[in-house]
Formats: sequence, structure tokens, C-alpha cells
Amino acid sequence: MSDDDKSLKVNIGFAGGPVLSARVAPGNLKKLRDALAAGGWHELEADDGTVDLDLSKVVYVLVDTDAHRVGFGG
Repeated sequence: MSDDDKSLKVNIGFAGGPVLSARVAPGNLKKLRDALAAGGWHELEADDGTVDLDLSKVVYVLVDTDAHRVGFGG
């Protein structure tokens, strides 16, 4: 599996404060982003299952870049 096919950690924030964390394939993240402009309901396929989202309530989508470093600075 190439790095381009790896699932990404995504946090989806909703109006009112709740956050949904999921791991999704890049293609499914693109579908979500494309659907955000249209609004309505969207079926997001995540690694753990399928989630139905009311896109009118989504206030942000945060994608973890896995750019974290472990160790001591220098």
C-alpha cells in the first residue's frame, strides 16, 4: 500500500461542539469535501463503518498530516 492510499485520521467538528474522529481513505475524504459545498446528508465510508452526516451542521474538517516528530529538538 502506498502512502497515497493510507487512511487518514480526520476530525469532523459540528455546530454545538461535538467532534467525530474517523480514519478514512483519501478518496472518501475527497468525496466528503466535494459534498460539503452542496450540503444535505452525506454517507461517509470510514475504516470502522459508515457514518451518515448532516453537512449543514459541519463547521470544520481537520486532517491529521502525521507530521508529528518524536524526540528532542536541537
